[in-house]
Amino acid sequence: MTASAQGPRAVLLLSCPDAPGIVHAVTGLLADEGCTIVQSHQFGSASTGTFYLRVEFARVDGDRPDLDRLGAGVATLAEPFGMTWSLADTGHRPRTVIMVSRFAHCLNDLLFRNSIGELALDVVAVVSNHPDLERLADGFGVPFRHIPVTRETKPAAEAELLDLVHDQGVELVVLARYMQILSDDACKALQGRAINIHHSMLPSFKGARPYHQAHERGVKFIGATAHYVTADLDEGPIIEQELLRVDHSLSPEQLAARGREAERLALARAVRWHSEHRIAVSGNRTVVFP
Repeated sequence: MTASAQGPRAVLLLSCPDAPGIVHAVTGLLADEGCTIVQSHQFGSASTGTFYLRVEFARVDGDRPDLDRLGAGVATLAEPFGMTWSLADTGHRPRTVIMVSRFAHCLNDLLFRNSIGELALDVVAVVSNHPDLERLADGFGVPFRHIPVTRETKPAAEAELLDLVHDQGVELVVLARYMQILSDDACKALQGRAINIHHSMLPSFKGARPYHQAHERGVKFIGATAHYVTADLDEGPIIEQELLRVDHSLSPEQLAARGREAERLALARAVRWHSEHRIAVSGNRTVVFP
């Protein structure tokens, strides 16, 4: 690894209609700006004719890349290609709110991974509609906000949440088993920056006690799906899925424990990939770069 590759890095993520010369134009711009490429991954979709590119780069001189200057160059480059793009400092820790109800497994997993550096989040608050997990948040030194939700208070509760997001400059909201359905307006306000997790037995086993339903049907696999939040309940662009084999010997409670394991793994990966700018959204699908 060169000295420059060990210095501050940035990442360019883009998509556009496929055409000759895209990679040449991007690499030429970075070279002209004194940058060297550390990682590069690309994908061309034969079904949609869309080209996707993720380039991680550093300055040859080891200085921090000037994202304002580079952004102006990318904007000029993007116009003729019709690019959708973003530039980010890989050292930036996105300001994050984690939302939870009473199930602690995903919250605990995310906060632990963040505490040991496996995730790189600036968790500004844990928000819950119940007070149960305040001690868990306190144990990781994260502020806890209790925002009760009833049918009558839901609009005011969502307004309080969105005020928190705005006031704290929140860039990512993680629904870590938050057992409330966000309104269409809240989903639109958080579009592209809210990630949810749910068991992958939907739509087969809806409602209460899904693992008891799965047990009665003798399922052989259970899993979890992490996806971006949209107004279509549990149908946003899928980021990651985890699948675990089970058999007839497991009780409903044991199935639920395996389900919690799948939820933790899928959500942690999705959050990490989002924070590392590895995900391009294309309609209701995602392209996730390694």
